[in-house]
Amino acid sequence: MKKISGVIRAWCTYDLANSVYNLVINTAIFPIYYTAITSINNEDKVDFFGFEIVNSVLYSYATSLSYLISALLLPILAGIADYTGNKKKYLKIFTYLGAFACMGLFFFTSENVLEWGIFCVMLASIGYSSGLVFYDAYLPEIAPKNMTDRISAKGFSYGYAGSVVLLLMSIFITQKYELFGFSDIGEATRFVFILVGLWWIGFAQIAFKWLPKNESNKKLNRDIFKNGYLELKKVFFSLKKLKNMKMYLVAYFFYNMGVQTIMLLAILFGTKELELNSSQLIPAIIIIQFVAILGATMFAKLSDLRGNIFSLSTMIGIWIGICLYGYTVTSVNQFYVIAGLVGLVMGGIQSLSRATFSKLIPLNSEDHTSYFSFYDVTFHISVVLGTFSYGLIDQITGSMRNSILILVLFFIIGLAFLIFVKFPSEKSQTSKT
Repeated sequence: MKKISGVIRAWCTYDLANSVYNLVINTAIFPIYYTAITSINNEDKVDFFGFEIVNSVLYSYATSLSYLISALLLPILAGIADYTGNKKKYLKIFTYLGAFACMGLFFFTSENVLEWGIFCVMLASIGYSSGLVFYDAYLPEIAPKNMTDRISAKGFSYGYAGSVVLLLMSIFITQKYELFGFSDIGEATRFVFILVGLWWIGFAQIAFKWLPKNESNKKLNRDIFKNGYLELKKVFFSLKKLKNMKMYLVAYFFYNMGVQTIMLLAILFGTKELELNSSQLIPAIIIIQFVAILGATMFAKLSDLRGNIFSLSTMIGIWIGICLYGYTVTSVNQFYVIAGLVGLVMGGIQSLSRATFSKLIPLNSEDHTSYFSFYDVTFHISVVLGTFSYGLIDQITGSMRNSILILVLFFIIGLAFLIFVKFPSEKSQTSKT
C-alpha cells in the first residue's frame, strides 16, 4: 500500500511541476508582459512576418495553432507509447520541450523579436498539452476506481498550491527587481520565465523516478507511425457500443471549449478590455488559484454524494453565469468576483472531467493510452475551435466582450448532452469490450 501511495503522490507531483507553466506563462505573468511589449504607444496592432494583426487576435490564433499541432501529433505518439509501453519516455520529452521553450522567452525582449516570442509560446504550449495525454493515461493504472475522483482532484490541488508558490516568488522578484540586480521590471519578468522552466524540470524528476515504465521492449517500425491513428479509429468505432462514453465526449467537447478559452484568455481580457494593470490583475490570479483548491475538493465530494454528472452539470451552470456576468463587467471589483467564481469551478471541472472519463473506460481494457489519446485529441480540438472562435469574433467586432457570448452557447450545448450520460454497470461495461 505504501508503494501505491508513493506512486500516487509522485503522479500528483507532476501536476505541481507543469502547473507553473499554466499559471505563470498561460495565465498570469506572460499575458501581462505580452500586452505591455506589443502595445507600445497604445497601439494594439503588431507586425507579424509582414502582416498587420491585433495583438490579442494573434495570441488567440497562436494558442489555437499550438493545440492543433498537438492534436495532430498525439495519435502518432500515443500509438508509439502504447506499442512500446513507455509513456514515461514521452512524458519526459514533452516536459523538456515545454520547459526549455519557457526559458527561451527570456530572449523575447521587444516587439522586434515578436516572432521568436510567439514561437516559444507555441512550443511551450505543445510541450505542456502533449505531455498531458501520457500523464492522464497513468490515472486508471494507479488509482482504484472508487478513488479516481479524489486522486484526480488531489493532483489538481497539488498543481494549484505549488504554482501559487512560484507565482508569489515571481511577483516579489518583478516588484522588487532592484534587490536582485535587474535593470528594470522587464528583465526581471524574463528571468521568471527561466524559473518556470527550472521548476517544471526539477519537480518532474519525482514523477520520472516513481511512475512505472511498463516497457514492452518492442522495436519501432514504419507501421507504428500510423498505428496511433488506427487506435483512434478503433476507439471511435468502439463508441457505437459505448454510448455513454460517446455522449460524454460530445458534451465534454462543447463545454471544454468554453472552459479552456476563459482560462487561456481571461487575463488578456482584463488587460485589454478593462485596461487593468498588473497590480490589479495579480490579486485576481491569486484568488483564482486558492479558490480552485477548495473548488476541486468540494466538487469531488459533491460527486461522491450526488454523482459525477450532477456535479459537472452544476459547474457548467455556474460557468454560464460567469459568461453572462462577464459580458457586463466594467470595474476591477467586478473582475475579482469573476475571478472567485472561475476559481471555484476551474479546478473542479477539470479534475472531475478527467475522472469521469476514466470511469467510462471499459473495465477490462488495457489500452488506457489509446482512450486518453482520444480524450486529449477531443480536448485539443475543442481548445482550437474555442480560442479561434474567440479571436475571430474579436477581430470581426473589435471587442472581446462579444466573444464571451459565443462561449455561453458552447456551455449550453455541452450541458444538453451531459444530462443524458449515465454510468453503465460494471457487468455491462465488461461485456461490451
